[in-house]
Amino acid sequence: MTSSSRTRRRLRSSMLRRSMSSPLPRQCAGYAAVSVCEREERRRRLKREQQDDGSRLHSQPIRNDFVPQSKRHNRIKEAPQGWLDCPAFGEPIDKIIPSKVPLDETFNESVPPGKRYSSKQLVVNKQRKAGREIGLVIDLTNTTRYYSSAEWTRQGTKHVKIPCKGRDAVPDNESVNVFVYEAMMFLDRQKQTKNPKYILVHCTHGHNRTGFMIIHYLMRTHVSCVAEAINIFAQRRPPGIYKRDYIEALYSFYHEVPENMMVACPPTPEWKRPDDLDLNGEAKQDDDDDNGDLEPPNNESEDKVITNDDVLGDAVPYDQQEALRVLCYRLLEMPLVRGHTQFPGSHPVSLNSENLQLLRQRYYYATWKADGTRYMMLIMRDGCFLIDRNFCFRRVQMRFPHKSLEGLHDMTLIDGEMIIDTVPDSGLKRRYLAYDLMSLDAASKTKLPFSERWRMLEDEIIRPRYHEKKQFESGAKSNPLYKYDMELFSVRRKDFWLLSTVQKLLKEFIPKLCHDADGLIFQGWDDPYVTRTHEGLLKWKYPEMNSVDFLFELTNDNRQLVFLYERGKKKLMDGARISFPEEIDQTSVAGRIVECSWNKEEQCWACMRIRSDKSTPNDINTYRKVMRSITDNITEEKLLEEINEIRRLPMYADRIAQAQARMAQHRRR
Repeated sequence: MTSSSRTRRRLRSSMLRRSMSSPLPRQCAGYAAVSVCEREERRRRLKREQQDDGSRLHSQPIRNDFVPQSKRHNRIKEAPQGWLDCPAFGEPIDKIIPSKVPLDETFNESVPPGKRYSSKQLVVNKQRKAGREIGLVIDLTNTTRYYSSAEWTRQGTKHVKIPCKGRDAVPDNESVNVFVYEAMMFLDRQKQTKNPKYILVHCTHGHNRTGFMIIHYLMRTHVSCVAEAINIFAQRRPPGIYKRDYIEALYSFYHEVPENMMVACPPTPEWKRPDDLDLNGEAKQDDDDDNGDLEPPNNESEDKVITNDDVLGDAVPYDQQEALRVLCYRLLEMPLVRGHTQFPGSHPVSLNSENLQLLRQRYYYATWKADGTRYMMLIMRDGCFLIDRNFCFRRVQMRFPHKSLEGLHDMTLIDGEMIIDTVPDSGLKRRYLAYDLMSLDAASKTKLPFSERWRMLEDEIIRPRYHEKKQFESGAKSNPLYKYDMELFSVRRKDFWLLSTVQKLLKEFIPKLCHDADGLIFQGWDDPYVTRTHEGLLKWKYPEMNSVDFLFELTNDNRQLVFLYERGKKKLMDGARISFPEEIDQTSVAGRIVECSWNKEEQCWACMRIRSDKSTPNDINTYRKVMRSITDNITEEKLLEEINEIRRLPMYADRIAQAQARMAQHRRR
């Protein structure tokens, strides 16, 4: 058949198809009804496919087989560079299979039959033959052009998209948290099944981003050091991670340094095309070409001044937030209220002339009240989580070994505050002052007396960190490459003292602190841990620093509205007014929490600071107690006079004598 004959034949066929799709005459109403039904069914089917494909915003255009040959070649979808010769997948790592990206059938014109690797071929012909059923696919590519997620969901396989930049950007910490959480939850559920399924993880070629994520998973669940995790991945998916910046990022994240201070990086794989290499034999770009319209990496300086308002740690997935909240309630032995997001930590009440008498009735110790940021800390096997006053969790990379220095803590809950020390010759340093322990390795300790919990905090949490750090520094332990100094903050136990030392605490200790302090805390020595407001936990502030946290708002005509909370709802404080320093624009703080002290001369509240760590104002009952404290005006002199009388009471005299005897015995040893 000649070329012109073939052309005429295609044109006749095309005209016939167009005539079949055009409106039919009325005498063909029966056929018209069938055609309308077919079109409606196609429309519904297309809509279902679009709903199945959560990652695709628009349906794929219907392919026209009768486009001229020259235009058809322009529409051919090319496989990613190096993809054809890249091995399809590696060996499982704890039921996680590293893989290159499967390409759907729209790539068939550019991929020879022997090189094709689609979701259908992968699941049916390869993994099932190896006895592996895929139950979850985690897609790390930053594009949706390789395949539709519906290819997996139609066959009952869960698909999770975690878009990660390729080339010169390693996956961000929040994406890592999502990956590890999804993998952990899936594999934990599979342990309860008879035939556990596998996870398939892919980026474009299944080495750098895929390896980066799997190594994070290993570090948080199985392996003790980065070098071992990198080696495991390299053995199961040769040659492993071959981009230096990915390997360096792993060492940096887990506060380790490589052996001999040198990062070992395998050579670029042979399947990388020659024009992808520079003169040094290194890849010019990462194994992904899906970064076309991404913003450049953020080069913000890490040397910025640190403040109490800084947001610490990395965000975690919403589902993990909810699971951690439930866990905290359980560890604190609190009744679980669905959807409850109130911070469960113990809150002190302001000292006044009435509750001051509690010091005469129960045995108390005292400590300074640091002007820092309140955090509870949940220590889990996969990381450490800071819990702020909004009951939100953020992950920080910390290390908490057991007392035996074998293994790490899991489900341990402590309470404390983050302060910023001004250290001579070193600048500003963050430090977490831990002052209570509520759970130890999933065992609740809330019913123990404070004295016992405080002792365990030192013995089980603080001292093991100190001893292991010394062993690492001396090289005496098998993992001397971990650097505690690289952690975001240091950790120590907060000290408590006998009431007899309060005068020295106020006159000598507080003035020499490297951080701000605004008063004292009086802790019942035999008290259990009381969640939320603890009427027996007392705080005394310097009178000028007694404060209330208000919600500040403005009307359209710039009239101030000041709110507290009452029974969980906003309560307008009629007549209340807040004065702001000249440098603060009222409109900029509308809708935020403002901590205020009472200005007696102006008869109004004076702004002390904007509380970035809080999203709700004080409760009306807290406000009343603060006002009572302001009215009673317990000055430093008045407080010391009262304590000098209290510490002579028999119960204090006996305890002081016992403490002095223990100290003398310790000196003799």
